[in-house]
Amino acid sequence: MIDSLLQHPHLLWLSLGGLLLAAEMLGGNGYLLWSGVAAVVTGLLVWLLPFSWEWQGALFALLTLLAAWLWWRWLARRVREQKPADAALNQRGVQLVGKHFTLDTTLVNGRGHMRVGDSTWPVSADDDLPAGTPVEVVAVEGITLRIKAR
Repeated sequence: MIDSLLQHPHLLWLSLGGLLLAAEMLGGNGYLLWSGVAAVVTGLLVWLLPFSWEWQGALFALLTLLAAWLWWRWLARRVREQKPADAALNQRGVQLVGKHFTLDTTLVNGRGHMRVGDSTWPVSADDDLPAGTPVEVVAVEGITLRIKAR
């Protein structure tokens, strides 16, 4: 078996690539995908242009790094192009900016709490506001909603 691999090193690379790609399908995290692709490409190049083991290993490493870098660049561009509405996903406070509510309690020293749906949020304003004042959420500072009277 070892003699066969030494005589036909492309079989080693193609087998390694197939195993890495099969393992990637089982895991699905993307960690083995680029190494598997690099191993398959290395196997195909070694099949067409035989060269030494040292160069094969260097080619495999270079192709793995190149494929991972190209994937990283593609993914970074996709993240930049995402819709701004997706940026507020799972950020409830950011989703409340621009919404209108009515104060349940009086703000003292510009601070208090306000009921939003089935939860209570800490709020702050520039002025003291009496209960029943219609307000608009203008910003989020940590977990505190910044409000102003409408």
